[in-house]
Amino acid sequence: MQQDHMPGYIKLLKNKVLPHRVEQARRHFASCNLCPHDCGVNRREKLGFCRATDKVVLSSYGPHRGEEPPLVGKRGSGTVFFGYCNMRCVFCQNYELSFGGEGELVTSVRLAEIMLELQDFYRCHNINLVTPTHFVPNILEAVLLAAERGLRLPLVYNCGGYEKLETLALMEGVIDIYMPDFKYNRPERGKKYSGVKDYPAAVKRSLKEMDRQVGGLKTDNMGIAYRGLLIRHLVMPGGVEDTKEILMFIKEELSPGCLVNLMDQYYPAHQAHRYLEISRRISQEEYREALEYAQKLGLNLV
Repeated sequence: MQQDHMPGYIKLLKNKVLPHRVEQARRHFASCNLCPHDCGVNRREKLGFCRATDKVVLSSYGPHRGEEPPLVGKRGSGTVFFGYCNMRCVFCQNYELSFGGEGELVTSVRLAEIMLELQDFYRCHNINLVTPTHFVPNILEAVLLAAERGLRLPLVYNCGGYEKLETLALMEGVIDIYMPDFKYNRPERGKKYSGVKDYPAAVKRSLKEMDRQVGGLKTDNMGIAYRGLLIRHLVMPGGVEDTKEILMFIKEELSPGCLVNLMDQYYPAHQAHRYLEISRRISQEEYREALEYAQKLGLNLV
């Protein structure tokens, strides 16, 4: 791996900053404010919104070839799926994980071993941390342990966008690629469909901070991403105007090199059938209108 493509956490390890980040993050177990819910609970004794304790719930891991091409390459993205989530999306396709916390409890040592397995055995291009927010302390500790044993892959922070600046500060220099969702630009939609307050304000702050940390997406001579920001937006039924507002924010407020995945895969999973307006797939016309608008803005699309 070229020196200029070396993951940021290697430098933090050499400068002895990484152990300090671990200690900072672990304080949240006693009073958790890792995300905008600000539950303030002792996670060793009580459950907050996400329902996670101080132990990692690992749902699955392995090379994944269904992610965006710059992450997948020839050998796949090394995905690590965590249980629970700090959002409650009624249309969630992985609700067994996000709502039910399906998976097994693992230590930070085991999580570090998994990262090294994804690198050394599966030879994945990156470590893709899926819904990581509530396990940031554990992840930082695992990265420290794995980096000491030779981990050299870029880390992907694959989240729902409902992040807190203080938590992102803990991850600065640790995360190489941020991959947040930007689900809604209207707060009532975030509250109704995902059980979160002030989602647009939180996600906009978060995306600006992610952009400040890593900038537009950068790829090597093989087209594999090693640093930068990749934003996902799922076009929803009846939500094209909301989509346009989101795309305009990306155009006006973020680096032009940010990669945008405008997704048409919505289907009414989990509890979506309870909401008539989102109980259907999007139409071809809806997606075409959204895509044409994104192209008109000149966004960097997958």
